[in-house]
Amino acid sequence: MKRGVLEPLQTASTVAGQVDELVQTLTEHAHLPVTLVGHSWGAWLVAMGAAQWPALVSKLILVGSGPFEARYAAEIMPERLRRLSDADRVEVEELFVRLTDDPGADDGAFARLGVLLGSADAFDPLPRVDVPGETQPEIYASVWPEAAELRRSGRLLDLASKISCPVLAIHGAYDPHPAAGVRDPLTRLLKDFRFVLLPECGHTPWLERRALDEFYHLLEDEF
Repeated sequence: MKRGVLEPLQTASTVAGQVDELVQTLTEHAHLPVTLVGHSWGAWLVAMGAAQWPALVSKLILVGSGPFEARYAAEIMPERLRRLSDADRVEVEELFVRLTDDPGADDGAFARLGVLLGSADAFDPLPRVDVPGETQPEIYASVWPEAAELRRSGRLLDLASKISCPVLAIHGAYDPHPAAGVRDPLTRLLKDFRFVLLPECGHTPWLERRALDEFYHLLEDEF
């Protein structure tokens, strides 16, 4: 074994609570400081953790991060919908209505929405393997509006500007989350920042047939 790995599971229903959960896991179970790898929402989470607790983190790797400025986010969902078939697009819109009315009422609807949007996010994915597990729509419904407001208000950027460790962002060229929304703000804010754009790659590089080898090589080099 070359290294140990922790995969914290977030259960708190606020942004601050999830940051606290991450910090608690690191302080109780990790050999500090650590390299933190965060994917999608997790990229924001580890960025906020590193900004507030710099002594715990030696390096950040942000994978498929959401954009750090709200002006880049407007086209994410329209681009996803453009990539879907007419039938899938209608189903996504119906699921959004159901989940908006009662986020916790239908766990199957939340999981189905993830499958549909995941198909729009992928370029050439490996065959899907369904892993049994519990989705948490109530936590998403509580945390995401708060996180989106952090971005809209500029507070997310303020936190990111306090990151003192080296940061690598890895992003798929086909990811509907705009690469410029990660690359440009962090290039402007951070002294030690690198950005790698993976061709023929969507939102989740380790599930992409044509990108996973390069992705894992990048991770290995960073570790």
